[in-house]
Amino acid sequence: MEEEDEYRRKERLALLVIVVLASLAVASLLVAFSYYCYIRNKVAKRFENHKGFGNEDKGAFSNLQVASSKGLQVFTFKQLHSATGGFSKSNVVGKGGFGLVYRGVLHDGRKVAIKFMDEAGKQGAEEFKMEVELLSRLCSPYLLALLGYCSDNNHKLLVYEFMANGGLQEHLYPGSGPNAPSMKLDWETRLRIALEAAKGLEYLHEHISPPVIHRDFKSSNILLDKYFHAKVSDFGLAKLGSDKAGGYVSTRVLGTQGYVAPEYALTGHLTTKSDVYSYGVVLLELLTGRVPVDMKRPSGEGVLVSWALPQLTDREQVVQIMDPALEGQYSMKEVIQVAAIAAMCVQPEADYRPLMADVVQSLVPLVKIHRSTSKVGSSSSFHATKSPTPQSSKARQVEDMHKLSP
Repeated sequence: MEEEDEYRRKERLALLVIVVLASLAVASLLVAFSYYCYIRNKVAKRFENHKGFGNEDKGAFSNLQVASSKGLQVFTFKQLHSATGGFSKSNVVGKGGFGLVYRGVLHDGRKVAIKFMDEAGKQGAEEFKMEVELLSRLCSPYLLALLGYCSDNNHKLLVYEFMANGGLQEHLYPGSGPNAPSMKLDWETRLRIALEAAKGLEYLHEHISPPVIHRDFKSSNILLDKYFHAKVSDFGLAKLGSDKAGGYVSTRVLGTQGYVAPEYALTGHLTTKSDVYSYGVVLLELLTGRVPVDMKRPSGEGVLVSWALPQLTDREQVVQIMDPALEGQYSMKEVIQVAAIAAMCVQPEADYRPLMADVVQSLVPLVKIHRSTSKVGSSSSFHATKSPTPQSSKARQVEDMHKLSP
């Protein structure tokens, strides 16, 4: 009897050990399966974040509401190599932050500009993705058209429409580009360039939801065609803005010294008003013929905005800051009005800056004046030709600034 009880006790103990071991095995399998699912999900997310043209704004770009969209042509490296004569130095027309820009002719005879992206690491790759992702969805006569791209054997190239007269910067500062022009920009041409560049930013800010903030608007990113019509280019740093009134997005501070709005530089808070500040700096370049930052100049004149702003609202002083290359061939009335707009755009407080729509509305009559007159220095009245459309309070502020005492 004792032997039978002992046998049963051992049997129960063995059964208990088997149950415990089985439970541990099941638990181990569950842990292993959970860990497998976790790793698989993590890898899948990482793959999604890096495939295609994905980046931090990909989801937002996919829902971007625009007037129209266009398909892009995918080129092979061989095609673009042939179009540029083997990327000949003689075909170099510019240099950007991440590579050279070449003049090219496609097999169908179209003239194009080809940006060859250097191996510039993560930021260069992000700029490439941003340009393709964004410009494939935008369409405006005031934005440089992206025709296609190449991502072949680690070569990344962007193919744009060709702008025969290069960048605005090259014409304001002869000798600053590889194909330095000898022709100087007259006042009428400067006014038209100012208006067309403003229309480019207006499209980005007002005609797209959510708005697109260029983030690197400057004279070298305003390109000119053979008739000196302007288009905004280089969207590698562009960012989607907030769709809420008065809202902002927080981001790394990127841009070019002298053009970056002070509140964005200090806080990283980015709004469309950041672009307005940069536009104001370009207006000052058109007025003065000076670069935004030049510490070789006399004390107090090194930073264009700081030097020019106090003088923009004084009729007597404005003439003193005008670009000598204009040789006085301009209407002082128009200069005062453009100076007033520039002064508002570069206000330190973002809330005091106008919308780009207001800037466009204020510039349109000036360009219309020149279309209806034969002389560049016409002094036709701004108010007589002004559109009867009611202006916003910001635009009325521009008018108020015109009424300056001499």
